[in-house]
Amino acid sequence: MATKIESLWSKTASLSPVNRHAKEKMADVIVIGGGMAGLLTAYRLQSGGLKTIVLEAGKIAGGQTKNTTAKITSQHGCVYDALLQTLGEKKAGQYARANESAICEYGKLVETLQIPCDFRHTCAYLYTQIDAKPMELEAQAAKKLGMDASFTRETELPFDVAGAVCFEGQAQFHPLRFLQGIVMDLEIYEDTPVLTVEENRVETERGEFTAEQIVFATHYPMINVPGWYFMRMHQERAYVLALKSPWLPRGMYYGVDQDGLSFREANGLLLLGGENHRTGENSAGGRYERLLRRAEEIVPGFEEKARWSAQDCITLDGVPYIGKYSNARPSWYVATGFHKWGMTGSMVAALLIGGQILGKEPEWAEVFSPSRFLLSASAKNIATNTVQAVKGLARQTLSLPETALSELPMGHGGIVEIEGQKIGVYKDLQGRCFSVEPVCPHLGCQLEWNPDELSWDCPCHGSRFSYEGALIDNPAQTDIQ
Repeated sequence: MATKIESLWSKTASLSPVNRHAKEKMADVIVIGGGMAGLLTAYRLQSGGLKTIVLEAGKIAGGQTKNTTAKITSQHGCVYDALLQTLGEKKAGQYARANESAICEYGKLVETLQIPCDFRHTCAYLYTQIDAKPMELEAQAAKKLGMDASFTRETELPFDVAGAVCFEGQAQFHPLRFLQGIVMDLEIYEDTPVLTVEENRVETERGEFTAEQIVFATHYPMINVPGWYFMRMHQERAYVLALKSPWLPRGMYYGVDQDGLSFREANGLLLLGGENHRTGENSAGGRYERLLRRAEEIVPGFEEKARWSAQDCITLDGVPYIGKYSNARPSWYVATGFHKWGMTGSMVAALLIGGQILGKEPEWAEVFSPSRFLLSASAKNIATNTVQAVKGLARQTLSLPETALSELPMGHGGIVEIEGQKIGVYKDLQGRCFSVEPVCPHLGCQLEWNPDELSWDCPCHGSRFSYEGALIDNPAQTDIQ
């Protein structure tokens, strides 16, 4: 029997129901989204004296927060050398200081609130098995920006590396246990999908809410215009195994090679991550199986305890969009595009947006401005994203069905033709068929079957749906038929 897809965090902690509703649906600030970014922002605003309401479509921490690898780190791949070249030393330094501040702030909260969340400081490493030069350049760049980083060829990994960069003073934790310590006094509406947002009014299935300021912390912004975030981001997926392993690392590791792996210890288990791909491009499947084969090569004798996957928003220049949503909406704020570093990015968002609303904007805010645009850092990604969107739309009108319904094996899904219409069908192991209209309600792209997740995924902007049509990931806001 296949292992159930559920994160280690969900297996070892649960957040109590938090539907604590006030009679008054007016607030100083409404935060849309009850993940780590939204809850941290709400906590900071409420601590600053502002009445704050959190609106969550499902359950708090029910999206990407429960699927993170929970590294709190300013080590974000080969980022600092690239930022120095594209943004310059001033903004690269802002990015570094913001993420270092986020690590410190987590530590302060854990200590002040006495939160038992397995928080501990450790080193974070970048590594390569191919070419040490990028690691040397990254170490030099990080040092130039004042970070405690150094190049090394020695690690505790059970295989040789060509080179690595060690970042001191990083951290890891249990994200759901951490949130248990900060949500108890927040006013939160769970199971409250937002339908529309107009100026300072938010329409939901529970009625209308109003606030002077509105924060969009929904992972991927659901409002297309203004902002145009769907033209400035794409989404990617990655996969994680939790293994009872004969080897456990003390530090955290992230491989920069094309097939690089991520490692960290959690609850006495090894978390092994990898197999990244753009959302909507996994029709062949087999991601977990490939990770298991890699694990057998590296730590033979392991026992699988959990498996899960996560989704990340990637901006054009690799820096999150955090701050004012658009010049046309001065009372709206956004936090999105955390790349693969959502825990650190969430705290950066709380510090930045909380600071802007409370009148204490951090000195490093400029680099995250959502209104920025630097062609030299973005041209390649703009072209790639445009091609992907055109391909997704073209599939809907030009592509032929993949197979006939009778030929679809049990346990598989695909697009078939029934009475001249394209239908997405999943046939379970008992032979029951679940059919959907394979069109994303966001902007009309054709959905693709993901056999690893048993889901329908959008290759254009990353929306995802269950085989029964239920919405899993935005920017879409509704189920599919």
